[in-house]
Amino acid sequence: MKTFEASKEFLFGDEIEWEVVGEGVKRKIMGYDDKIMLVKVHFEVGGVGPMHEHYHSQVTYVENGAFELTIGKETKILKGGDCFYIPPHVMHGAICKEAGVLIDVFSPIREDFMQNTDK
Repeated sequence: MKTFEASKEFLFGDEIEWEVVGEGVKRKIMGYDDKIMLVKVHFEVGGVGPMHEHYHSQVTYVENGAFELTIGKETKILKGGDCFYIPPHVMHGAICKEAGVLIDVFSPIREDFMQNTDK
């Protein structure tokens, strides 16, 4: 496992570049160390977070918008103010129904997200 230097203590959203990660989907890695990471993800209507799984625990806050979320075999619509938890190795994905933002927290850090950063 590669070790990453922790992010700065203070991070300003306007100074962090968006990274396009799919059609209608972009993200900003906000803060992290080797144990935890916070990522802001913006979706346009119809944007898809394809079904996938990973070994990380994930908790996500729906800042705004509306999303059709599938976790395992269950699918629900979540909107601004809602939250969801994804255990390690559980298939999950999202379809954006109303443009919005998800705030993802991962433990440990998503090393695969760090490939395009300066750290």
